[in-house]
Amino acid sequence: MTRETGNLSIHTENILPIIKKWLYSDKDIFVRELVSNCSDAISKLRRLVSIGEARVDEDEKFFIKVVANKDNKTIQFIDNGIGMTAEEVKKYINQIAFSSVTDFVEKYKDKMDEGSQIIGHFGLGFYSAFMVAGKVQIDTLSYLEGAEPVKWVSTGNMQYEMDVSDRNTRGTTVTLYVSEDGEEFLDEFKMREVLMKYCAFMPYEIYLEDASAEAKRKKDETEKKEEPGEDKEDKEKKDEPGPINDPNPLWLKKPADCTEEEYKEFCKKVFFDFNDPLFWIHLNMDYPFNLKGILYFPRLKNQFDQLEGRIKLYYNQVFVADNIKEVIPEFLMLLKGVIDCPDLPLNVSRSFLQNDGYVRKLSTHITRKVADKLKSVFENERENYNKYWDDINPFIKFGCMKEPKFFERVKDIVIYKTTGGDYVTLKDYLERNKSKHENKVFYVTDEKQQAQYIKMFKDNDMEAVILDNLIDNHFIQFMEMNEKGVTFSRVDSDISENLKDTSAKEVKEEDLEKTRESLEKLFREAVGDDKLKVKVESLKVSNVPGMILIPEYSRRMQDLSRLFGGSDMGGMFPGEETLVLNRNNNLIKAIIDMSGKDEKRDDVIMVCRQIYDLAMMGHKQLEPESITRFIERSNRIMEKMMQV
Repeated sequence: MTRETGNLSIHTENILPIIKKWLYSDKDIFVRELVSNCSDAISKLRRLVSIGEARVDEDEKFFIKVVANKDNKTIQFIDNGIGMTAEEVKKYINQIAFSSVTDFVEKYKDKMDEGSQIIGHFGLGFYSAFMVAGKVQIDTLSYLEGAEPVKWVSTGNMQYEMDVSDRNTRGTTVTLYVSEDGEEFLDEFKMREVLMKYCAFMPYEIYLEDASAEAKRKKDETEKKEEPGEDKEDKEKKDEPGPINDPNPLWLKKPADCTEEEYKEFCKKVFFDFNDPLFWIHLNMDYPFNLKGILYFPRLKNQFDQLEGRIKLYYNQVFVADNIKEVIPEFLMLLKGVIDCPDLPLNVSRSFLQNDGYVRKLSTHITRKVADKLKSVFENERENYNKYWDDINPFIKFGCMKEPKFFERVKDIVIYKTTGGDYVTLKDYLERNKSKHENKVFYVTDEKQQAQYIKMFKDNDMEAVILDNLIDNHFIQFMEMNEKGVTFSRVDSDISENLKDTSAKEVKEEDLEKTRESLEKLFREAVGDDKLKVKVESLKVSNVPGMILIPEYSRRMQDLSRLFGGSDMGGMFPGEETLVLNRNNNLIKAIIDMSGKDEKRDDVIMVCRQIYDLAMMGHKQLEPESITRFIERSNRIMEKMMQV
């Protein structure tokens, strides 16, 4: 060919500065784009070979090589793919934004099967090279018999130069003469980091070479004497670097061909998480979407782990981004996983999605697959499902509240751990407790703090469910709105009729009110609170003198206000605690008998305060000052008992 110079054919002036400053937000994207082009070139050649329009040696190995040279300040991207003729270079390189891949697919679309996807669909990817290079050179030789090698050079100022290249093997080498602001990518460790970020699962082997270090190593080798008995050929083979990527990631395999150990190892490799996941969902579908991937349900070390999910999105094995909310439903981001979708409608820079309707359908489909997997585990591995529940319940509850269709699919497999230690569905809980619970779901939020209430329930053959996660306050309100006739009530919000002693000797309403007023006066004086609410009940348990109740709605408002606005949002939701005194308790009986005796008044007041503090301790933790007074008072009571 004759030497040629000219201007790049474009429709917008100064397109390269636009590419450099606007199209790609991250400078390291040039690595992804150029390696993707190498991969495309190999994919095209393999397709032509498969339909008999090209030939390669049977034992030829396809590869991509990235060579960084600090001494020359160059980075080379080398492949042994399809190559280009001079006419193709003019068409696909000089005419910016005309995609060679689109043209190739259009030409051979009738001869391509579903498995022959090619990464790039855009023509601007090559020009991302100018983000870090002042000059770019292409040396390429087409697969066509008799083709002449071509050299193309441009300094990014809209001019190019074409001539004959000295390349003598099929394929393409793109050489970047790195500018000052791109020199960080000459470092082998930096380049390896970027390649692992974007290209860890590219379909062809990628080799990284530090040319400067390699030259130094070879120089040192020549200066060394060969070790006696060492075979030179064996030594060279041993020193040969391996590929940095895994061309056959686990998500491409059929689920039936994957072992449990492989799934666990893959999770560790991708997410550097050395805790085994609980279980996983292997997505593998060709219809209605071409979609593959693996979603892992991680084991939570604490409640805040649920905020650290990460879904990596790939496009034909090329990394696009983490946690793209348009594709990945928000609640799924509590998980860890990879999703590879070659049909994603990405824009030219692969940074944004362009078809909202398609993406919504894709998101819905992923949601359905996750729900189906959970139902399968529930139905076929119930014992394991119960074991997983403590870890997966925040995810499922969040999903129910965020995605109505997800809730419809999984509402019957939402389970609850009971104070008896087993796990039940809402339907099972209501059915087995319908004679005592009045269609209420009693729950506890802190087993230790609410131990007294739990014991009362157990003593009366009643059970509560344990809802101690940060999300549960919202979830129970959601369930009340979506499960007709069901209400949730914390064990310290009210006294069930089943806990009251209906066999106790009936007392006249008038006498009962007098007793209540007398006790209310005593306890208000003892506590120092003239607004204290006091209620008198006959309970089945006699060893509990008093307990604190707070209405469910009031407490929920307090919890929400603390969560979103501080202690109680300026007193918007004041406490509505009620002290319930048990007429069947001997201490309360004694207080009633002694309440009119002046000589015992101080002792009665002291015991009243003690009963109140004990009731409060069963409800919540006392303030430091109250604890101090409680201890001092306990000591005085013991001294009186021992008559010290």
